[in-house]
Amino acid sequence: MNGSVRVGHVVGVPLRMHWSVPLLVGLFAYGLGHQGLPVWTPGRSDAVYAVAGVAGAALLMGSLLLHETAHAATARRKQISVEDVTLWALGGTTRMGRPQTAAAAFAVAVSGPLISLVIGGVALGAGIGLHEVSGWAVPSVVLAWLGWANLFLGVFNLLPAVPLDGGRVVQAVLWWRTGDRDRADLAASRGGQIMGMLLVAAGWISVLRGAPGGLWIVFIGLFVMIVAGAERRRAALHTGLRGIPVSEAMSSPVVSGADWLTVQRFIDEVAVHSRHSALPLLDFDGRPSGLVQIRRLATVPGPERETVRVREVATPLSQCAVAAPDELLSEALDRVSMRTGARILVVDAGHLAGIVTGKDIARLMRRNTLSGQQSG
Repeated sequence: MNGSVRVGHVVGVPLRMHWSVPLLVGLFAYGLGHQGLPVWTPGRSDAVYAVAGVAGAALLMGSLLLHETAHAATARRKQISVEDVTLWALGGTTRMGRPQTAAAAFAVAVSGPLISLVIGGVALGAGIGLHEVSGWAVPSVVLAWLGWANLFLGVFNLLPAVPLDGGRVVQAVLWWRTGDRDRADLAASRGGQIMGMLLVAAGWISVLRGAPGGLWIVFIGLFVMIVAGAERRRAALHTGLRGIPVSEAMSSPVVSGADWLTVQRFIDEVAVHSRHSALPLLDFDGRPSGLVQIRRLATVPGPERETVRVREVATPLSQCAVAAPDELLSEALDRVSMRTGARILVVDAGHLAGIVTGKDIARLMRRNTLSGQQSG
């Protein structure tokens, strides 16, 4: 996600934090410390409220991290590749490959809300118990607030709207009932768009009635609409490419370069003669070793271009989308990641046979559309 930085790892997956997270923590801390606690537990000092507010906000972010960690851990157990986990203003997101079975998709989807509901129940119970046993009002209220927040998070995420977890559950159930993943994705994404519009409408009604918090609901609704629309287009793409092998879409021969060249030699001998924004690399044996983007070459300082090898600034083959010529294109597209963009290296018997880019897929879709119109 743009605007995020890596801050560590969780269950072996890179953990990233968006710039909006400190803002979110500040808002929660302010709301709890300056508005909630003074009403629920009056008579304490401002310092006590401030510390308790920050602690509550930090605990909430920790519970959001556990929610996403549950998704990532379950996905890895189901042999689904996980690219990273990112915390941001709307909680978090886990980027992963597409599940291969409806059961795996269901397990990944429900794992996050279940963790939130468990945390909510435990925190709420702990808050009530602490108050009954010790009478420590401020810690008890913070725990109760944390519990209610997680219960709300768990229930809200179960709304049947992609990209919320409830929408993923609907996808999995429809996939299991129909046996058609693309059809299930289309139906769930349409439901997500409808739910997003309802959230936007509800948010605006709240604002018009004098509740400024409705703007947050509007923002969430817009986000749901945008992501659901993108998933609907992706599902339509998979449907349109159904049954088509990778070889039918790939471009060949491919302009490539040796990975042992220095950046400067690669620019002079390969890059300046190519019209592509990314080029495959070959090792000493002529086998593909990765993909380098031209913009990455431009980031290497001038003096270092004579010593740095191009493979050092390239995306290694292990992190690229790779497919065989006879593999289904729709399945190969599931491996595409943000790191290399919509590019698939086609490898046959260990040698580079071609490449599939976004332009190749668009051209294939246009051709299929024209063929369908002619046959109709």
